[in-house]
Amino acid sequence: MNTPKHTPSASQEKSANPLWGGRFQGNSAPLLQQINASIDVDNRLFEEDIDGSKAHAAMLADAGIISRADAAAIAAGLETVRGELQRGELPFRVELEDIHMHIETRLKELIGDAGGRLHTGRSRNDQVVTDFRLWLRRALDGLDGDIRGLALALMGQAKRHSETILPGFTHLQPAQPVTFGHHLLAYENMLRRDRGRFRDCRERLNESPLGAAALAGTTYPINRQQTANALGFRAPMENSLDAVSSRDFALEFLSSAAILGIHLSRLAEELVLWTSPAFGFVKLSDAYTTGSSIMPNKKNPDAAELVRGKAASLLAAFQHLGGILKSLPLAYAKDLQDDKAIVFSAVDTVSLLLRAMTGMITDMTAQPEAMRRACAAGFLLATDLADWCVQELKLPFREAHHIAAKAVAICEARGSVDLDTLTESELKSLHPLLDTRVLPLLTLEQAVHRRISYGGTAPSQVMAALERAETFWQEAV
Repeated sequence: MNTPKHTPSASQEKSANPLWGGRFQGNSAPLLQQINASIDVDNRLFEEDIDGSKAHAAMLADAGIISRADAAAIAAGLETVRGELQRGELPFRVELEDIHMHIETRLKELIGDAGGRLHTGRSRNDQVVTDFRLWLRRALDGLDGDIRGLALALMGQAKRHSETILPGFTHLQPAQPVTFGHHLLAYENMLRRDRGRFRDCRERLNESPLGAAALAGTTYPINRQQTANALGFRAPMENSLDAVSSRDFALEFLSSAAILGIHLSRLAEELVLWTSPAFGFVKLSDAYTTGSSIMPNKKNPDAAELVRGKAASLLAAFQHLGGILKSLPLAYAKDLQDDKAIVFSAVDTVSLLLRAMTGMITDMTAQPEAMRRACAAGFLLATDLADWCVQELKLPFREAHHIAAKAVAICEARGSVDLDTLTESELKSLHPLLDTRVLPLLTLEQAVHRRISYGGTAPSQVMAALERAETFWQEAV
């Protein structure tokens, strides 16, 4: 949409606000108008506002509260306003405060007195939060596709690298060998839960506040179930005070977005590490890297760093809205006007980060040779030696752990990095029953292929996990 900016205030030449100024004799101070206006933010709600207003007008006519002729004029006029807004032809005026007043004012200009009947039986309080819920519901549906896109990118790389071996780390120290496919599917699993949180949020927000009016309901014989159905809500909200004042649906979204942001930031951090020469596990193309203005040798993973940095804004957004809500008495307070800017920005950020990360994961090229070289450090097979002692020699694991630790010390003392270089005499020095039978098992391939427990890193388990993931995301469409 081509969105026009508001024009300078004309209120100094006009009387008090035409929609609420009946009691007021003077004009608002320019500073009040500046802090009060939200049109530069909430103009994004115009589609939802028009849809909600059309549903409300149709219900008013069905209930006999307004005439069918007025309802028809309202519906036609609203569609005209919609077209003007879509084309960027409706100038915004700061004295009209928000998109809702702009639409109603323009409607009255187009159809006269019938436009003034639209607001019967509702308030801006229930109108605004209805629009907000409709907007966030649609945004969540869009984010669902963005999450799925990243999951599919991770799965594609995981399938290509179900047998590629790299070091697994704890404390950023080499721990045990894992497959790259297994590592990537860990993030796919996180995205499943992120999707679930967003879906749960969507289900809970999908109730209609429309008809709660300012805070107490209305004396008109409205049909709230009709407007809820028309707008695709599951049901009307039960309590009018709760309906106009609660923003927990927005807070829940921000909480889920913050958790998703943490997951994306962790993946971004790994890309930053993996693309550094110290690791060299993956390469990114020029599409997602930048150079240096002074050092011609540099190829910086800026896209990953920006994902990592921008994820912090999602944590801040949750704290920001929580800080607004925590001290508000029922019902509505003007503080709630700031909720939309916070959520709009968070939705934009989540979508951008998901799409940027999808691009990087799709774009990256794994470097199996570098991954393999990195496995030479840290004695990654020590646990396999301990496990063999438990399984074959029937030793308690704690004793087996001690034997494997001493084996590492022997290799370190003679400058070796491979446990499979232990001699017969060195093995016997560790335990009388320990012998060279264990050595063929002390390879990276054996280590990963033998980890066949459910959810393990074995290539067979990676392929089984991919089948489950494919089923999940096919059903998620």
